[in-house]
Amino acid sequence: MRLTRATLNATAALAVFMAFSAQTVGAKDAEKAAGQVPTSTFSGAYLAGRAAEFEDDLKSAVTYYERALALDPDNADLQQTLLLALVSQGEIDKALPYADQLKAVPEVERFSRLTLAIDSFRKKDFAAAERWLNLVLESDLDRLITGIMTSWAKVGQGDTEAALTSLDNLQGPQWYDLFKSYHRALILANDGQAEEADAAFDEVVTELAPRSVAPDTMGRLAEVYASYLSSRGEKERALAVLQQAEQTGGGIATIPELRAKIEGGEKLDSVVANAPDGAAEILLNIATELASGGGDSFVRVYLQLARALRPHGDAVLVQLAHVAERQQDGEEAIAIYRQIRKGSPWARFVDFQIGLNLADLKRNDEAIAHLKKVLEADPKDMRAYLALGGVYASQKNYRDAAELYDRAVAQIPEPGREHWNIFYQRGIAYERLKQWPKAEPNFKKALELYPDHPQVLNYLGYSWIDMNMNLEEGMELIKRAVELRPSDGYIVDSLGWAYYRLGQYDQAVEHLERAVSLRPEDAVLNDHLGDVYWRVGRKLEARYQWSQVKSLEAEPDLLAQVEEKLKNGLPPVDGEKVADAAGNARTANDSTPAAPAKQPEEQPAAQPSQPAEEPEQPQAQPATPEEPADTGASAETDATYKVKPGQSLWSIAVEELGDGKRFREILNLNPVLKGDPNRIRPGLELKLPR
Repeated sequence: MRLTRATLNATAALAVFMAFSAQTVGAKDAEKAAGQVPTSTFSGAYLAGRAAEFEDDLKSAVTYYERALALDPDNADLQQTLLLALVSQGEIDKALPYADQLKAVPEVERFSRLTLAIDSFRKKDFAAAERWLNLVLESDLDRLITGIMTSWAKVGQGDTEAALTSLDNLQGPQWYDLFKSYHRALILANDGQAEEADAAFDEVVTELAPRSVAPDTMGRLAEVYASYLSSRGEKERALAVLQQAEQTGGGIATIPELRAKIEGGEKLDSVVANAPDGAAEILLNIATELASGGGDSFVRVYLQLARALRPHGDAVLVQLAHVAERQQDGEEAIAIYRQIRKGSPWARFVDFQIGLNLADLKRNDEAIAHLKKVLEADPKDMRAYLALGGVYASQKNYRDAAELYDRAVAQIPEPGREHWNIFYQRGIAYERLKQWPKAEPNFKKALELYPDHPQVLNYLGYSWIDMNMNLEEGMELIKRAVELRPSDGYIVDSLGWAYYRLGQYDQAVEHLERAVSLRPEDAVLNDHLGDVYWRVGRKLEARYQWSQVKSLEAEPDLLAQVEEKLKNGLPPVDGEKVADAAGNARTANDSTPAAPAKQPEEQPAAQPSQPAEEPEQPQAQPATPEEPADTGASAETDATYKVKPGQSLWSIAVEELGDGKRFREILNLNPVLKGDPNRIRPGLELKLPR
C-alpha cells in the first residue's frame, strides 16, 4: 500500500494551504485586478500577491503580501498566507514571527508549530522542539511526521530508550510501518546498536519498501543503509544492498557513484548522524513520496523545512529541483542543482539534469556542449549517451543521434537488460533517417534484452505495418503492447491506426476513440479519429475532431493538413491493393492516410529508472525501463467513481487501477479538474479509464 493512498488525507492539509491563498477571488480575477488596482492599497497589494502566487512567483508574492499586511497587520488569514509563502520560499527566519503569532490557531498549527519546532531543532533545544510538536488538530500524515520528529527530539535529549518507546506507541494506518521501521533503524544505528539496526534496516529494504514506496524513496533507503554499512567497513553487504535496490526498481541516480566509491575502498559517512538529521529525513521521506501524486506546493513546504535543518542536504536539493522542473522552471532548477557540491554522489546526475534543463529552455548549443563534457568525463556511462541523444532527438538531429548511439554500443562489451534503451533509441534514430535495414536489428535487439517492453513492441509493430510488411507479426506486437499498457493512449492509437491502414475501419474506430479518451489533449490522435470517422460516414463528427486539432498544440504541417480536410474532406478511396493481417491481398479503402502517431520517443535523461511516459512534462527524469503494471481486463465503458474524504488521485489510481502512476490518466479524463490533481473533493464523480 503506497504512502499516498491514505496520507493524502494530506490533501486536507493542502486544502488548508490552498484556502489561505484562495480567499474570495479566483486566480485569473486576481491577475486581472492586480494590473488595475494600485498596490499601495490593501486590495491592490493582496491581488498582486495572488497573481504572483498563481504564476509560481513566490518571491514577488511574498513582497506583495508583506505590503498588504503592513496595511492590515491584524489580518489572520493574510498572516497564514504569508507564513506558508515564506516557508515555501525557504525564508524560515522571516516566517518565524508569523508562526509564533499563529501557534495557538488549530487550523494552521500543523505549519506554525512545525516551523517553530524546526527552529528549536536548529538551536539544539530539543525539549522545546518536543513541546512544539504537540498539535490539537492533526491528520494521519501530521501525526506520523510529528510522532517521528518527537522521537528524534528525545534522541537529541539523550534518551534513546524513550525515543524507541515513543516510536512503538505511534499508532496509525498500515503505511506507518515502513517509516516507523526505517526511523527505528536510524535511531538504533545512531545509538550504536548495530545488530538491532541491521535487523530493522533489513526489514525495510527487503520486505516493506519494495512493495510500498516510490522508486526515489527506495533509492534513498538503499543509499542510507549502504552508507551506514560502509561506515562500519562492511563493503560486501553495502554493495549487496545497492544491487538489491536496483533489482527491485529503486531510483538509481546515485547508486553507480556509491558503488564506485565503495568498490574503491572508500568508507562512506552515515547519512543520518544526529537528531536534526533525523527530523530532516522524515520530512524528505514524506515530500518524496507525496511528489508522486501531485501537490507540489505542499511538497515544497516540507522540503524547505528539511532544508532549514540540512542546508547542504543534496537529496533535499534534488527534490526541490524536481519541483521546479515539474513547474517548467528550468532556470530555477539549474540554480538549485548548482548548489550541490562537486564531490557529492549526486554530482554526475546533476550534470545530466543541468544539460537537459538547458535543452528544455531551448538553449540547445549550451546543452550539447555541456553534455559532451559530461560524456567525455566517463565515456562508458550509458546515461550520458541517452541524455545527449535525447537533446539531439528533440532537435530532430537524428544523424548525430545515430552516430552517438553507435559510439555507445561500441562501449558495451556484452549487452545486458540495462542496455535495451540504447538499442531502442538507436533504432528510432535510424528509422527517422529512413535507414530501416539499420533500424530493425536495433529494435529486435532491444526486445531480446527486454522482452515484452511495450514501447519497443509498439514501435517495431507499427513500423512493419506502416511499411506493409510482416503484417501479422506486426499486429501481434501492437496487440501485445496494448495488453501490457491498456491505458497508454499512444499505444492504443497505434493499434487503431494500424487497423485504419488495413482498411478495417470499424475496428479502427473502437481503438481510436479509446486513444482520444486517454489523451484528449493530443492533436495527432484527434486527427486520426477524425479521419476514421470520415471513412465510416460520420462526417459531422469527423469535422468536429479536425476542428479540435486547431485548438491543441499541433505541428504546422498537421494544421495545414487539417485545414485542407475541413475544407474538402478526405479524398475518395483509390482501390489500392495491400495485404491484410493474415498476409492475404485485399483492397484498401485509403491510400493517403495521415502520418502515424507512434509512441513518443523516450527522451532519456540522467537517471535510467523510469520511462518518460508523460511527454508533456519537462524531461527532468530519464527514460528507461519500468516493469509493466498488471492493470487487469478493460471494461467496455469508462467507469465512474465518487471521491471519498481524504483521497487523492494517486490513492484512487492505486485502489481502482492497481498503479498510482496512472493518476494522470484520471486527470486527463476529467476536464473538471483542469489539469490540477488538487481540485478533487469528496463527493466529486470522476471518470476512470477502462
